[in-house]
Amino acid sequence: MKKSYFAAVLMLMCLLGVGVSARAQDADAVVVSVPFEFVAGGAALPAGEYRIDRVNPGVNRELAIRGYNKGNAFLLPLAFDNGSANQPTLSFEHVGGKYFLSRIKTLDGVYTLAKPREMGLLGQ
Repeated sequence: MKKSYFAAVLMLMCLLGVGVSARAQDADAVVVSVPFEFVAGGAALPAGEYRIDRVNPGVNRELAIRGYNKGNAFLLPLAFDNGSANQPTLSFEHVGGKYFLSRIKTLDGVYTLAKPREMGLLGQ
């Protein structure tokens, strides 16, 4: 009787472990630590650790940036270029004392974001 409970618990643990490891292989997800306040998707986000991933893994390319108790934003990329990056990275433009998220490189490709209106106004 004890062997059957042990076998059932062991099998359940294995199944749960497979589910967790499969989710960790998301090529579009990027987890980064940003050391400064920045603007993304029209929202000002404080410095901290963020996870950026696709809203729906289907055909669309919309992204969500989620801060760990910091803030969230929805991103609509202007362009997506296939091709893998060696190291997932974020690129920023520094205008008028503010940092604006401009590009996201993932293992799946490169997302280019539109320049917000606020960035143009600060540059003038």
